[in-house]
Amino acid sequence: MNFIWLEDFLALAATGSFSRAAEARHSSQPAFSRRIRALEAWVGVDLLDRSTQPARLTVAGEWFQKEAQELLARVARVPGDAKRVAETSAVTLRLASTHALSFTFLPRWLRRLESAATIGPVQLMSDVLQRCEILMQQGKVQFVLSHAHPKVRGTLDSDAYLSAHVGDDVLIPVSAPDPLGRPLHSLDAETAVPILRYSEESGLGRILQARLGARLRKGAARVVFTAHLASVLRTMALDGRGIAWLPQTLVEEDLASGRLVPVADADWSVPIAIRLYRERELTGRAAEALWASGLALSRQVDCAD
Repeated sequence: MNFIWLEDFLALAATGSFSRAAEARHSSQPAFSRRIRALEAWVGVDLLDRSTQPARLTVAGEWFQKEAQELLARVARVPGDAKRVAETSAVTLRLASTHALSFTFLPRWLRRLESAATIGPVQLMSDVLQRCEILMQQGKVQFVLSHAHPKVRGTLDSDAYLSAHVGDDVLIPVSAPDPLGRPLHSLDAETAVPILRYSEESGLGRILQARLGARLRKGAARVVFTAHLASVLRTMALDGRGIAWLPQTLVEEDLASGRLVPVADADWSVPIAIRLYRERELTGRAAEALWASGLALSRQVDCAD
């Protein structure tokens, strides 16, 4: 039996017309008819009453129509089911994280998890949020770690995914200092203010645009540089090129040493959360262990708030 025969039969059952079904299946009518006959020979009974126009399903044909639909649906699920079965015993965790969190928050967070539970090897994919979202949608990672804001919903903020609040951060507008330690650039300046902006692929860029975009457009802001990585914008800010809104987790050492300084009061800062996303149907002992430990830390974060 060939699965193509099942698809042919379902196309014919939907129309009753051999010519239209053959056309829909991109086949010549004689070849299509031969495949239907071959299917009936394999089943051992007539599936169609050819004495009427259009052809009608026999009683056996009506029964087999449901069987064919279920068979094809089961076959379509096999790759995903096989992957889930394999992952039930897999110990390697597949995690995608935005660049900024990959080398600031993530290492500390993993150490905290490992102090409470045994966490298997981690395969990390570090990228912009847009690419991390795609990796999750394609099933290539089990978790995504990213910044988030309750009023800026992303692709993973849907019913298909679960998430946990695992940390907090703040987007702070910073600049290199002048010789007196004051901000080299100021948002209060009357002249054009040089802005170092995130690209559209950046999750931080989405948040900043939603929260402060209109306010910046009303001022004297002038975009002088665009990049999708916070680390790149940090380098440009250190070089004195302009003002960048950078995560506190990324620049806390720069702020402590005076290499970067805040350019405005807290009114220009944007509090953000750090969230761990997962598919709703998670499989594998290692993945479940990480999620359980992450939830435990999440409750500690929420209590601290």
